[in-house]
Amino acid sequence: ERTVNGTNMGRGNGKVVIVTGGTYGIGRSITRVLSERGYRVVAFGLESRQVGSTAERGIDGTKAVLDSLGLHADLLEGDVTRKADVDRIVRFALEKYGKIDGLVNNAAIHPFGKLLETDDAIFEKVVEVNLKGAFLMMRAVMPHMIRQGGGSIVNVGSGSQWGRGNLAAYCASKGGLYALTMATAYDYIHDHIRLNMVIPGGAPVTGMTEFMPGIQNAGLQTVTGRNTEPEEVAFAVEFLLSDDARQNSGTIIDVGCFAHQGGPVMPRQQSAARAPVPNGMQQAGTR
Repeated sequence: ERTVNGTNMGRGNGKVVIVTGGTYGIGRSITRVLSERGYRVVAFGLESRQVGSTAERGIDGTKAVLDSLGLHADLLEGDVTRKADVDRIVRFALEKYGKIDGLVNNAAIHPFGKLLETDDAIFEKVVEVNLKGAFLMMRAVMPHMIRQGGGSIVNVGSGSQWGRGNLAAYCASKGGLYALTMATAYDYIHDHIRLNMVIPGGAPVTGMTEFMPGIQNAGLQTVTGRNTEPEEVAFAVEFLLSDDARQNSGTIIDVGCFAHQGGPVMPRQQSAARAPVPNGMQQAGTR
């Protein structure tokens, strides 16, 4: 860690990072954790409630959290689907800080529905926010990162990107985000731009999930036996932005375990019942 003008820079070393959807839920935790660790954060989102989410009026709540910890981030309102807003946010970061070192694409909406229950407008909106929004942001920051000699982009994916029931549009958008992330990682590896993905598994309670019945028990099959905390997703994001991950590109960190790696995990009782007993360890009378 180092100190600049009396300020502890942390391991972020004053890197400038833009966070989309950065004022509520997981995004708020990302903004807080990055600010705590010495990054200069420009976070933005929409103040109005969007389809498939309860998130709204997040700027004041995020500011209150940061103020209580003696932290600061630039909190703006903006829409990732509007190129004019994207350009305005990028211009703000450049004019204030002179560079952009990192980008976190976290903004997303999460409406339910099978294919035949999803109308054109909903499908187009989900893809526009979850996939096109990330595309617009990456395209806007990439030239500046190339000129600077490198940068780091972290896209927030989902276990749904490999397919899940009753989420046709959301799955399609996140599957596209996965493919876009990996394609871009290939294309810009020699420009020293790292593209990685974090998947929030273990049912973190956010604006997209807090209204779902039973969500508080949905993380029982994680290694901790509880739901993932939004800040635990933020820790993974911060690692991928940091110099500690300087050799990582095309990496997926699955926070919560087995959101995509071949699950589901068996309930505790079934798992214990099926666990093999090592040779020589059987108790007397059990042969």
